[in-house]
Amino acid sequence: MKTKFVLLGLLLCAILAAAAPVLAIQAEEKPAAKSGAPARPVDLNQASAEELTTIPGVGLALAQRIVEFREKEGPFRRVEDLMKVKGIGEKSFQKMRQHVKVESKG
Repeated sequence: MKTKFVLLGLLLCAILAAAAPVLAIQAEEKPAAKSGAPARPVDLNQASAEELTTIPGVGLALAQRIVEFREKEGPFRRVEDLMKVKGIGEKSFQKMRQHVKVESKG
């Protein structure tokens, strides 16, 4: 019985050792898929849809809605106006807040 546990332990160690390089590569690739939060806050009135996707929680569809909202309603006056965009509620906004800014034009 004790021999079975030892063999099982050795087998488990061998499997983990074989999988370690694959797991390490996957761990390195995940952050590269999306670089994370932007280095500087993104200006809601100037950013392209692509730039908006650097904001946590903003995918391409939401970024396009932000741009469409800006084109239809005019420039954002304050960052809280982001919650007027369909799909952005209080909870989502709180995640984005520190990553966005509104600079006045003119």
